[in-house]
This record gives sequence, C-alpha cells and structure tokens, in this order.
Amino acid sequence: MQNITILGATGSIGQNTLAVLRQHPDRYRVFALTAHRQKDKLREQCREFKPEYAALDDAADAATLRDELREIGIKTEVLYGADALSEVAAASETDIVMAAIVGAAGLSPTYAAAKAGKKILLANKEVLVMAGALFIQTAKEHDAKILPVDSEHNAIFQALPLDFSGNLAAAGVRKLWLTASGGPFLDLPLAELAKVTPEQAIKHPNWTMGKKISVDSASMMNKGLEVIEAHWLFNAPPEQIGVVVHPQSIVHSLVEYLDGSLIAQLGAPDMRIPIAHALAWPSRMESGAARLDLSSLSKLSFTTPDLARFPCLGLAYDALKAGGIAPTVLNAANEVAAAAFLENRISFPDIAKLVAKTLDYFPIMPADTLEAVLHADRQAREKALSIIA
Repeated sequence: MQNITILGATGSIGQNTLAVLRQHPDRYRVFALTAHRQKDKLREQCREFKPEYAALDDAADAATLRDELREIGIKTEVLYGADALSEVAAASETDIVMAAIVGAAGLSPTYAAAKAGKKILLANKEVLVMAGALFIQTAKEHDAKILPVDSEHNAIFQALPLDFSGNLAAAGVRKLWLTASGGPFLDLPLAELAKVTPEQAIKHPNWTMGKKISVDSASMMNKGLEVIEAHWLFNAPPEQIGVVVHPQSIVHSLVEYLDGSLIAQLGAPDMRIPIAHALAWPSRMESGAARLDLSSLSKLSFTTPDLARFPCLGLAYDALKAGGIAPTVLNAANEVAAAAFLENRISFPDIAKLVAKTLDYFPIMPADTLEAVLHADRQAREKALSIIA
C-alpha cells in the first residue's frame, strides 16, 4: 500500500489520477489532496477518498471546507496557502506525489517533493521549463524518481530502453520526436487567426483539458514547453528533439534509433494510460481507458509544423538554446498572455508577440537557485502585464 499526494486534485490530471486509483484500492491510499479554489469539488473528493490532509489556496475557503467536512463526519485536516502544498508533498508519509498543478504555482511544492526524495509523477511541465537544471540536480542529490506523465514524454519514456540512464548515444538514439495534434486552428487560414475566440481555442479536437493548456495547445506553446521538458528529462540537446504534427493523436511520440528503427507508443487519447503507467512503473496495471482498435483507424498522418502559424514553438526552441532564465521568462510571459487572451484583452496572435517582446527585454542571467528562478518569473510577469497595458 503506497500513499499518494495529488497536487492539483480537481484539475483534469488530478481527476484522471483518482479515476485510476479507484480501480486499485488495494495498492494506493490517498494521503493528501490539494486544489486552488474548487472547494466544492475538493469536498466531494475528500468525502470519497478520506485523505489525511486537504489544502486550498484561500484561508476562508479552507475554513469553510473544514466545517463542511466535520458536518459529514470526515476528519480530514484542511490546510491553506502555498506552504501547505510543500508540506504535504514532502511529508514523511507520502510515497508518491502527482505534480498536476498547472503553471508556475506547481514549482515550489514539486521542488519540495524532490528534496524529500519522493517518487514524482510529473504532469507539471513548467517545473522543468522554469528550473530544469536545478530540479534535475536536486532530484539526483536526494534520490527522487521522476516519471513523466505528459502523454508525449511518457511515450518517449516507454520507447526508450528500460535501463536508459540519460545517455542517448549509449542507447543508440538518434532523435526524439514529439507529436502535436495541431489544435483547433491547424487548417484555419492565417488571416483568420486574429478573429478566433477563447471559446474556439479551448475546444481541443482530441483531448479534454483545462482552459490554459488548451490555449497553449492551440498556439503550440504547449509543444514548445514540452521540447524544453524533454531536454531535461532525457538529457537531449535541442537538435535531437523534433516535433511533428499528428492530428489523430494516436501516436503519442516516437524514438528514432541509429539503425533506422522508429519505436512509437500508441494508444487512445486518454490521460489515464500514462498515469497508470507512471503509477505502476516498472510494472503495468489496468488504467480503465478504452482499448485502441487498430482496424478502425483510417490513417495516421504526420507533417512538419508551420512556424508562421505556430511562432510560439520557435520561441521555445530559441529560449532553450539561450538557457539561463530565458525559459522562465518564456513561461511567465505565456501564462500572462494566455490569461489575457481568455479574458478577451488581447488577440490570439498577440500571445506570441507578447512573449517575444518580453523575452527581448531581459538579458540572459543564470537560473541556478530557486530564488533566482522565482525572481525572474515575477519580473517577467510584471513586464508582460506592462506591455499589455
């Protein structure tokens, strides 16, 4: 029986994690659940899973949840604030941490889990984008195990040798290939992108995701962040990480070997598959996802992404090559830009323009401490907001 803490329990990854856990009550126990503000959804999760701890961002929300749980006889202790997330992530009782908080807010508690030597199921790509070198080094020093949950990185992880130690050449790997659906605007004329609405952007053709990550998928910033994430997860230089547009979202990513072989991981577009894989690794267990019927597939297509349509992907490669705080600035500016687009304050093409202007403003500085990373994050957000204003 392993104890699991879920950071971001009310989001799509958190809910899918709980869906997998329901099938294996003899293997996993929910120790802590955290949420930003979805108090009612967290209450129902606590009612079902009865964790030792729950945590919310706001003190008043936490007090209300505490009273509501007491009324129905649930003894879960309710905490609040950013420090509470790090506390439950690093708790001695926690064996596994599902890091599923979207954005920079997930950095500190996931870093705390690494310092505590936990098994980390990493669904928060921003941790590696903002502080990749620091996070990877901390995990090594404290013997923390990082298992990727993003469908693309999980696919690469599955397609690499089981004993892969971070040396692509020794493993005979020529290149890693991340697949991208292309999002809802893949075939839209470029001239019409300025007119698209947030409602259109969040209607992903294949995946059910939160609003922010859906916007990132539409702009392909999501794939850019995944390129940076792949760099740190698999010790791969930018030139050994490629992206192909694959609208069907059946091939989740591929590994190209020196002998010409391409090994791909295929499956239905269902996040329960990579979640179950990471939870059970190195074993396998049921995920609850539908089986992929190969006979029903009419075609699998792959094309090169158009950087005129998806400039955010190019910006991410540039930030990775620049290094230092550049990926942190990229991520911060994008979070501000995505939020502004969802609030109808900027147009869809303005997302890439805002990120580019913010990146141009900052000189490249080292990102060698958590404080330096968080400082760069704050400054980049302030600059992006000033550009919008």
